[in-house]
Amino acid sequence: MKVEALVFDMDGLLLDSERVVQRSWNYAGEKLGYRRIGEHIYHTLGFNVVRREAYFKSVYGEDFPMDKFNELTREKYYGICDKEGIGVKEGARELLIYAKEHGYKVGLATSSREIHAKASLEKVGLWKYFDGGVFGDSVKHAKPNPEIYLKACEAIGTEPVHSIALEDAPAGIRSASAAGMIPVMIPDLAQPDEEVRGLCRYVYPTLLDVIKMLDRENAEAGR
Repeated sequence: MKVEALVFDMDGLLLDSERVVQRSWNYAGEKLGYRRIGEHIYHTLGFNVVRREAYFKSVYGEDFPMDKFNELTREKYYGICDKEGIGVKEGARELLIYAKEHGYKVGLATSSREIHAKASLEKVGLWKYFDGGVFGDSVKHAKPNPEIYLKACEAIGTEPVHSIALEDAPAGIRSASAAGMIPVMIPDLAQPDEEVRGLCRYVYPTLLDVIKMLDRENAEAGR
């Protein structure tokens, strides 16, 4: 396995943000009269804003107040961020440093909006490790479509076949697999089913395990 690049998802992989999103959805839902709306996060992991809106309207009807829901969600999310901060996932910083020290190209493929993603990663000191990124508001098709990963590889000048895609969500694994990449899953809120597991080259508990895997692969290749 010749690896030249690592392309990362963000939410739930680098940042421990999915649970904050879930809390924020529950807050917004309660304000609008929808109970336990945060449970839907398990069905929307990896979705961008357009696909997420389509999902909510399919569940609650075309009259679902998406704009107000998003406004309340952002209000609660950034309130939690300011008060509690957003944690960096185990092994994230270590793997990014390892990648740069060992000459790998590093890309980002996140369904989050560019302004939000860059601000979030800069706040925890991670954005400086990236050579480039593609965001949810710069693609036409959301994960599991391969567009975002294909564009991320193009942005950092690497071929998908030589690039590892690091993901926590099934939609992201499907996207990376369809792009012809090497999918590696570090599950967060959702565990892979048999179909998703079959698309993965590896499934690991933390990003620290990816460092061990790369060390092993490099040793076997004599690098």
